[in-house]
Amino acid sequence: MQSQQAARSAVKPSASVSASNLTLPNKSDSVHFAVIGDTGTGSSQQRELGELMSQYHSVFPFDCVLMMGDNIYGGEAAKDYEAKFAQPYKELLDAGVKFHAALGNHDNSNQPSYKNFNMEGKEYYTFKKGGVRFFALNSNYMDQRQLKWLEDELKNSGADWKICFFHHPPYSSGEKHGPSTELRKIIEPLFIKYGVDVVFTGHEHFYERIKPQNGVYYFISGGGGKLRVDGVKPTELTAKSFDKDLHFMLIEIAGNQMYFQAISRVGKTIDSGALTRLNDKKS
Repeated sequence: MQSQQAARSAVKPSASVSASNLTLPNKSDSVHFAVIGDTGTGSSQQRELGELMSQYHSVFPFDCVLMMGDNIYGGEAAKDYEAKFAQPYKELLDAGVKFHAALGNHDNSNQPSYKNFNMEGKEYYTFKKGGVRFFALNSNYMDQRQLKWLEDELKNSGADWKICFFHHPPYSSGEKHGPSTELRKIIEPLFIKYGVDVVFTGHEHFYERIKPQNGVYYFISGGGGKLRVDGVKPTELTAKSFDKDLHFMLIEIAGNQMYFQAISRVGKTIDSGALTRLNDKKS
């Protein structure tokens, strides 16, 4: 896998990005954000993807990035945070973009204290942007305390859109890991009961959009720094998948529509579309 990925590094990202590269409406009053996962390698490919994200930011001004976990692979000394996070996303950080991290299975429990992950010392937390409430979860340890917290927060959110993001995918067509079925059994009932609209996850080093399950849209975005070539074998659950290069996602929410665009490291749009919120009754 590493040699295949290294060979792809000879292909450089597009030199420039303009508004014509967007499939999103890019309305001034909508919610803009980006999604990445499994990023923390410090590789040249990760840096190239970070540069491309910055170019897209110039035409699609997202102000936050959701991170799906495995934020730092290997050592987690100060130099690692610099090489595997701060440098690859320097232009975005300098522009004031806030990154919001969830913990992956390779992440140290000290990560919530890292300022630029905006976790405020918490392994799970929530924040709001416009009419969207986000819930960052720790899928490594989905204990009763976290489930109680999530239920209370979902019940009292008062948001038009409810979006959860965490590391392990409840649904997946990946050959390496596959779906986290035990996690799905305990967490999906809350998603259904309290009208969660969208779930973003990582763990699998590819992109997959799952067909709606019980009124919820599921995405896997785990190709921000590591790639598992030919790691996904599409199933009846798969709406779209991509496992040939690194990628990131751009998201725009306007009214009851969520627009999405998944973009590869070389600037190719690998998936895009508009999804209508399926949950009409909000708590």
